[in-house]
Amino acid sequence: MALQLYNTITRSVEPFVPLDPEGRRVGLYCCGPTVYDFGHIGNFRTFVFADLVRRYLEFKGYAVTAVMNITDVEDKIIARVRTAGTTLREYTGRYETAFFEDARALNLLPPHHCPRATEHIGDIIALIDTLVRRGLAYQAADGSVYFSIEKYRAAGGRYGRLVNLNFDEMRIGERVKSDEYAKDAMADFALWKARTPEDGAVTWASPWGEGRPGWHIECSAMSMKILGPSFDLHLGGEDLAFPHHEDEIAQSEGAGVQAGGRPFVKHWLHGAHLLVEGRKMSKSLGNFFTLRDLLSKGFAGREIRYLLLTAHYRESFNFTLGGLQGARAALARLDECLAKLRDVAGAIRAEPDAELLRGFELALDDDLNVSAAWAAVFDWIRRMNRASTDNELSPARAAAALAAWNRLDTVLGIGERPDAEAPPEIVALLEARQQARKAREFQKADAIRGEMKARGWLIEDTPKGPRLKQETQA
Repeated sequence: MALQLYNTITRSVEPFVPLDPEGRRVGLYCCGPTVYDFGHIGNFRTFVFADLVRRYLEFKGYAVTAVMNITDVEDKIIARVRTAGTTLREYTGRYETAFFEDARALNLLPPHHCPRATEHIGDIIALIDTLVRRGLAYQAADGSVYFSIEKYRAAGGRYGRLVNLNFDEMRIGERVKSDEYAKDAMADFALWKARTPEDGAVTWASPWGEGRPGWHIECSAMSMKILGPSFDLHLGGEDLAFPHHEDEIAQSEGAGVQAGGRPFVKHWLHGAHLLVEGRKMSKSLGNFFTLRDLLSKGFAGREIRYLLLTAHYRESFNFTLGGLQGARAALARLDECLAKLRDVAGAIRAEPDAELLRGFELALDDDLNVSAAWAAVFDWIRRMNRASTDNELSPARAAAALAAWNRLDTVLGIGERPDAEAPPEIVALLEARQQARKAREFQKADAIRGEMKARGWLIEDTPKGPRLKQETQA
């Protein structure tokens, strides 16, 4: 089965076929963070989803060029810079660094390109100039430049391809200068914003006077600069479909730079909203979590990643602290199984278990059905545990199972829980227990085991001797 993906622009699941004539190279763009604060868990659901897409494409043999932008100039950032009394770069640099630290905690692959909007002002101005010359953009009395939706449609452009818009109920020609506007609004949007006193030093020279770019034009300029005027995949949260992505299509295709009738983007993928404890995330409700909040509560990045990967990307997902506890327990089962397989396999190497790979790939080929993929993994864990219990797990079979998991984990990115180093007093208790067992003082050995358990350490007796394991907190 070939990879099938839901394309927002066609509203259907369709085969993924790259624009590359050889069918090998794939250009992927994901709307990245707006660096005015720490990233919250809703943001990271989108970024984990984008990471899954990229990893699975690479698993399938595609050569992916992954681009994720950094929005480092827009309304909220400028307001925060003004309040903080610092420079734009000093302010955004702090949160950009924090974002990449968080990304590493979630084991997100680093993008091949991570352009900042402020480093592409020249490209943005050139794209706006093209739209002005083509008659699709105009300068208003205040010096700002706007994209004309009416002129775009009159020239044959289709506006409202990602979402269904009722043009009869919308007011065409009204100007929206803010970077964000109501989802049900329909208006000409700012490409270049004339400088105001509130902008302070955040300004650049342009043919239309001093100012700064609008949010939507930034992504168009940067994506086409790096990936070309047409590319394969554009990803983001569903809240970006309108107006952000709809405006990207209009201004990118309005520039007329695509060749041979190709679109700006062939496949649009959007991840669904995330709820927290059953409600929309809000600081006033007390259910607003940054990734750092969750890490400070003692949850590991891999546990958070696992939970974010348990629901289909197009399904709204209810993120709970109880769910994180369940993720911890599920990963403990996985880790225990992998430890057994390593004990049995030893130094033997083998080809991956084809049955596990087949079930996993069939699931993800079906529009990234990650729930079915995890079902295949945990069914495999049950089979491996049963084989171990029944003494049917040969070193060759264990090695094949491990090879299959290692291949799968290039997609899932879960890894294994790092071994905790036992403190000297625990190591001493383990040695005392071993001496008691040798002396056949089993009651004493059991008492030592109980004391170690009370201190949070478990003993697993294996054919190769006892192994310490720190107890997972439920």
